[in-house]
Amino acid sequence: MRRREFITLLGGAAAGWPLAAWAQEPGKIPRIGIIDDSLHWNAFRHGLRDLGYLEGQNIAFDYAYGDGVPERLADAAAALVRRPVDVITTFGTPASLAAKQATTTIPIVMISIGDPVRAGLVPSLARPGGNITGNTILGPDVGAKRLQILKEAIPTVSRIAFLWNPDNASNVLQFEELQAVAPTLGVTVRPCASEELSARGEGPNHAEQQRMTEEVSI
Repeated sequence: MRRREFITLLGGAAAGWPLAAWAQEPGKIPRIGIIDDSLHWNAFRHGLRDLGYLEGQNIAFDYAYGDGVPERLADAAAALVRRPVDVITTFGTPASLAAKQATTTIPIVMISIGDPVRAGLVPSLARPGGNITGNTILGPDVGAKRLQILKEAIPTVSRIAFLWNPDNASNVLQFEELQAVAPTLGVTVRPCASEELSARGEGPNHAEQQRMTEEVSI
């Protein structure tokens, strides 16, 4: 399997895995494990096809589902390790953390991560080390910049609702960053749990979210 093309497809992340991690037995089809398959993985599969990797011919996919629930994500990651797969791909921080806890040897490629360093996924962006690579959707001071742009666009805004999932470590870090900068811009930020958490009884119900929405300016 062409390792560089595979990594580039998932966001241009540079990987430092040993070549042995990608060595395949003659005739063996590389297996890619995906946690919580959904529509956003279609582009990934299409990209692999464009590179000549055809499912069932020279590549295979294995799926495991945790539905975003931390405990179930851990089970899903462990299931992929047991099969085993040659690489695990994850979308978002919770699934990536579950994969990291499940294996220190199978390569993990994570995409759409908030802050992988503060979330405890890698020790640094320059030298992630271990078996994990990927990309991040955030950078330094992004939260502060977003609030600044919002304030410039709507100078009268004073109360802002932050839709989040408290089970997601990156969401927690983003909220902390917003709270830290909010006073300097003369605004307050209130968390509002997602509908998914409300359905599980772990966040405000619809009426509570509606009340919070009415309290904020935007």
